[in-house]
Amino acid sequence: MLELRPGCECCDRDLPPDSAEARICSFECTFCAACADGVLGGRCPNCGGELVRRPMRPAEKLARFPASVVRKVKPQGCVGLGVA
Repeated sequence: MLELRPGCECCDRDLPPDSAEARICSFECTFCAACADGVLGGRCPNCGGELVRRPMRPAEKLARFPASVVRKVKPQGCVGLGVA
């Protein structure tokens, strides 16, 4: 089951479970659309995998299967990660 992480690893923008702006790789690294499509060029800086739109969990399932509250943020953002 997807964690549905709460924010962008680059800029720490909030990405609630119903956000159409969330992008993930196959390891669930999570980024906002602006960072994913912009500085990252559609590739995960951690694994090199493709970043795709994160699916949304139906609202009625969130109570039983809540989204993660653990934030993973790169202190330096995505600058200097060798991607651009």
